[in-house]
Amino acid sequence: MLHSFSGHVKARPKAVFEALDRRFRPDERSRSLYTADPAAFLVIAQGGWWYRGEYRVVPDEYGSNVEHSILNIAQQRRMSGSAARKVIDDAPQDFERLMKELRLDLE
Repeated sequence: MLHSFSGHVKARPKAVFEALDRRFRPDERSRSLYTADPAAFLVIAQGGWWYRGEYRVVPDEYGSNVEHSILNIAQQRRMSGSAARKVIDDAPQDFERLMKELRLDLE
């Protein structure tokens, strides 16, 4: 695991999951692997040779916690290159932006 983040949204888990699914679901031309499991409130997006992003929505009494993990799935290779480094460096700001947008859309 390279990064993990958590944030709260005052919205029911189903609505948060559906918003994440709409936001991250790739189009038909994409080469990304994508899984959205509504029963588990889980979205997994995998692309490139190293990247896997997981979003899990966890209900609580006030709404939903959004947990996000970035994993390096490269078998024996270490991550290198400016594109991979940029994803990791931008991850905290990207997650904060996502949480702000979810709150604006759902609260």
